[in-house]
Amino acid sequence: MAHRRVIFHIDVNSAFLSWTAVRLMQEGQPDIRLVPSVVSGDPSDRRSIITAASIPAKRLGIKTADPVSMALRKCPDLIIVRGDREWYKKCSEGFIEICRRYSPVLQQFSIDECFIDMTLRNWGEDPVDVATRLKDEIKRTLGFTVNVGIGSNKLLAKMASDFEKPDKVHTLWQEEVREKMWPLDVRSLLWVGKKTEEKLKMYGIHTIGDLAGRSLGSLTRLVGRKFASQLLENANGRDDSPVETEMHEAKSISAERTFSNDIGTEKEIDRALFNVACVVAHRLRNADFHASCVSVFIKYRDFSVVQRQHQMSRPTNITAVILNEARAMVREIWDDESPIRQVGIGVSKLTHESAIQMSLFEDPQMDYYREWDRKYDEEVQ
Repeated sequence: MAHRRVIFHIDVNSAFLSWTAVRLMQEGQPDIRLVPSVVSGDPSDRRSIITAASIPAKRLGIKTADPVSMALRKCPDLIIVRGDREWYKKCSEGFIEICRRYSPVLQQFSIDECFIDMTLRNWGEDPVDVATRLKDEIKRTLGFTVNVGIGSNKLLAKMASDFEKPDKVHTLWQEEVREKMWPLDVRSLLWVGKKTEEKLKMYGIHTIGDLAGRSLGSLTRLVGRKFASQLLENANGRDDSPVETEMHEAKSISAERTFSNDIGTEKEIDRALFNVACVVAHRLRNADFHASCVSVFIKYRDFSVVQRQHQMSRPTNITAVILNEARAMVREIWDDESPIRQVGIGVSKLTHESAIQMSLFEDPQMDYYREWDRKYDEEVQ
């Protein structure tokens, strides 16, 4: 007898803010989740970017990615706390460890969220009861709350976890899509970025239900056939992707650019590297990976190839970091005069390790780079 597929998506509520609050409370300080507060890279630098905000802060109009200076104008008494990447890593590991006890088929989607496949676990037990037990164990053991979304695939589970927060369990089964998902704004659908949202709404597609009812042909004219097909599948709640453990994941990501006319100036090469680095880094972020190794190659007019790779001190998925590594290596391998036919950038040693994501708390410039990447990712959807 076939069993209905059961997928959980577990998402930490306001992760950086919650994790910081837990640490401060362990030190005997008040719970910053109850007052206007934010987490930032450098509290003394007003150019620093906010990476997390408490609910009271959000009610005052303070948002993630706002500069500290803007937030202080909205709330002069705002509590600003520096992030702690090592503590966040510890919290993430504890959260994942508890989730893995419920099912070994686990895919970490980012530092604060994961999928687990519960299809063959807890037969005969209500999935909502199991999910409630899981979230309560995390709260009791680690001191922070999570939302658990339950669905018949990863898409529906993730959509469900974004319903009312915090500390909630929600279901979104295939038969509930029409009632629970179709009335939502089309922007809330997975993979619909700002640019795609604008295109869809320009043509009268305002809700997920509007999108689900469109033909593939009409959507293809708007966003291209491949993306149109994905949007239609998602809008109708269909997703057959498996919960992938580490052993099934990609080993490397790369991109290259071939020129119809050979290039031979530093400015042309730099522009090409920038374009390729944007593609590689975007693919990394889309797959929720960080890379520890960057490689470059250049192919000359005679089709000879030179290449170089470099191991970084910590994983990254930031475009600027990958680009700077590639620039440095090209300066080493290019002879400054031979025309170039093709350039490429690759990244390897992929991991979900988020050390570089959290290093933004050490270098305020990383806040700017991450915000630039966020906007880029929205625009290319």
